[in-house]
Amino acid sequence: MDKDKVYFIKGISNDPYFNLASEEFLLRRTDGYFIYIWINAPAVIVGINQNTAEEVNLDYTESHGIKVVRRQTGGGAVYHDLNNVCYTIIAEYDGERDNYRYFTEGIIGYLKTLGINAEFSGRNDVVIDGMKISGNAQCVYKNRIMHHGTLLFDTDMSVLTSALKPHKLKIESKGIKSARARVTNIKNHLVKELTATQFYDGLADYFSAQAERYEFTAEDIAEIEKLRTEKYSTFAWNIGMSPTAKISAEEKFPYGLVKVNFDIEGGALQNVSFTGDFFSLKEVSALNHALNGVLYKKEELTAALNGVEKFIIGAKPEEIAELFFK
Repeated sequence: MDKDKVYFIKGISNDPYFNLASEEFLLRRTDGYFIYIWINAPAVIVGINQNTAEEVNLDYTESHGIKVVRRQTGGGAVYHDLNNVCYTIIAEYDGERDNYRYFTEGIIGYLKTLGINAEFSGRNDVVIDGMKISGNAQCVYKNRIMHHGTLLFDTDMSVLTSALKPHKLKIESKGIKSARARVTNIKNHLVKELTATQFYDGLADYFSAQAERYEFTAEDIAEIEKLRTEKYSTFAWNIGMSPTAKISAEEKFPYGLVKVNFDIEGGALQNVSFTGDFFSLKEVSALNHALNGVLYKKEELTAALNGVEKFIIGAKPEEIAELFFK
């Protein structure tokens, strides 16, 4: 690769794990200026400094087959689907310029060709009539910068709202909270109707005219797949890396009020404590102790709660596991 050239890549996968791994590969293993566009299957992408349980309705995402993936950059949680276009720019880092404004110029330029008067706004957004259509984030590795952003074309806002709205758990953590903004779909502002595919292909043509096309080689894909397997598809990265959180939840069951307090450290339960007006055959402290260290996964919790009816008479493992996510 020529470090002085501008390259353009069109994504080859809708797998969120692969696509985030490919960004890291480009940042760490390439020279030159890269413009990369890609589309994810339904996924929630959380910022590197966020507590996943605090930002995402994990019960909803699991039941709807929505992947949850942590990215390399800061900022808030975002929802991706097949009607949302993502773009990534990898370049030499220049600390003298306004990198957010600089790297969004191409996106704004493309939108103008569609008759849309989009503009850069605030710290890191692109807006139409004051409503957000693109959030952006960055990170630096050595002398390289990665800038990436979303482009809401025709995203299902009802799913977005549900996936990014955690259940009413009481959570205290040091994770960075998402700032919710008024959002809109680009499709609603088009002069001429386009499908998501036409929008995506048009963006590819726009950038291709300014850059040399590049396709991932077999060697590139092997490295990306390794990153995908060892990092981006793992519980340890996506959940376990979350800052420690203190969480509490309660529910009134036919057999009594059950309250649970617990911490999440490294993706596992710690300091579990059940209270309530339920009846027990055995001291609940033994149940508390047994759950410490269990991964914050519903299937793991359900298995660990086998025999819970001895500590909370009338309880079933599935419904008590559910309480940890409500």
